[in-house]
Amino acid sequence: MEETIGVVAGKIWHYLSSHEKVDAVKIKFHLKISNSTLFMALGWLARENKIKMNQEKDVLFVSLVK
Repeated sequence: MEETIGVVAGKIWHYLSSHEKVDAVKIKFHLKISNSTLFMALGWLARENKIKMNQEKDVLFVSLVK
């Protein structure tokens, strides 16, 4: 499971490298992953201080730390 989460975290990082700020749900549908895999991979990236997340109303936006 850890390997899968790491792979998905890498895919998210690459996706974000070409997008400035993305709705987390759009990432989920673009990569065709489950909610739990999405949030575990986002947690992985956040723990490594690679992304920042902010919530605007009911939408979670994700972007790379610059």
